[in-house]
Amino acid sequence: MIIVRNIEELEDVIAGSCVTIGNFDGVHKGHQKLIQLACSRAKAQGLVSVVVTFDPHPLRVLRDDRTPPFITLTEQKLELISQYGPQVCLLLEFNMDMARLAPEDFVKKYLLDGLNMKEMIVGYDYHLGKGRAGNFETLKELGAKHNFSVDRLDPVSIEDAVVSSTRIRDLVQAGHVWPVRHLLGRFYQIKGEVVHGMNRGGRLLGFPTANIKLVDELFPKPGVYAIWVELDNKAYMGVANIGKNPTFGNDALSVEAHIIDFEGDIYGRDIRVHFVQRIRDEKKFSGIDELKERIATDTALGRQILSQPEAEIRLTKADFADGSRND
Repeated sequence: MIIVRNIEELEDVIAGSCVTIGNFDGVHKGHQKLIQLACSRAKAQGLVSVVVTFDPHPLRVLRDDRTPPFITLTEQKLELISQYGPQVCLLLEFNMDMARLAPEDFVKKYLLDGLNMKEMIVGYDYHLGKGRAGNFETLKELGAKHNFSVDRLDPVSIEDAVVSSTRIRDLVQAGHVWPVRHLLGRFYQIKGEVVHGMNRGGRLLGFPTANIKLVDELFPKPGVYAIWVELDNKAYMGVANIGKNPTFGNDALSVEAHIIDFEGDIYGRDIRVHFVQRIRDEKKFSGIDELKERIATDTALGRQILSQPEAEIRLTKADFADGSRND
């Protein structure tokens, strides 16, 4: 997938395109189906498949500090989009000038003049242009006027509810990470750099932990989780604590991952944490001994959970480490 950030780079380059457009926060199963449909339509008609999305998320510009935490930041969103086959991703900088464009002006400037769009496929609730004035009916009218076709994907439902970024966000924040995998087609994940913490895990407790520098915005409810830790395209069993470590009287939120049966120095390395199932709430213990005993129990529970077939993880082009499962 070619990523283009400036529409001028594509003018007079693409002979014809099939475009889908959206924010794609989470790249969930509804988004995946939309992208795959655009790709299949493009291939059938000899067109270039293009995904158009935005950075920053439009809500970040329009609402500023009143925005919810986003499921995927731009880097991860692009990585996920690429897995579903589009040839080009046009990543547009969203700003107030763009927000003021009428639907027809946006379509003409970016999709027709820039991408030579012949077909457009949108989600069931997609709106564009100033004040979200452009909807499916508006786009159909513009298509008739400017000679492009428009189709709309019906909602994708799982367990009798529409798959949406809001639904996923609510589940993650409530700690319900297990059902989220059905909506995303993968476990919910965060990525970050391993940094030095308080040096208590291995020294005091006998369970070394990787302290992750917080970059992502959306985190599960504080507590202990069974996780897969992805490092160098390998998956390791683990347990993670999200919270403030009340036993030690901390005030700052932290994410600490204990990688089961792993030895090695990974400070300064990036790891990805895939949340599989919540084990328990965060708790204040009476002291070090009680905490050590509970961590041992959590680790055993984590190993048991991750050993179940339904908890297996699929990594793209991954070689799996000992203790993980290759499917």
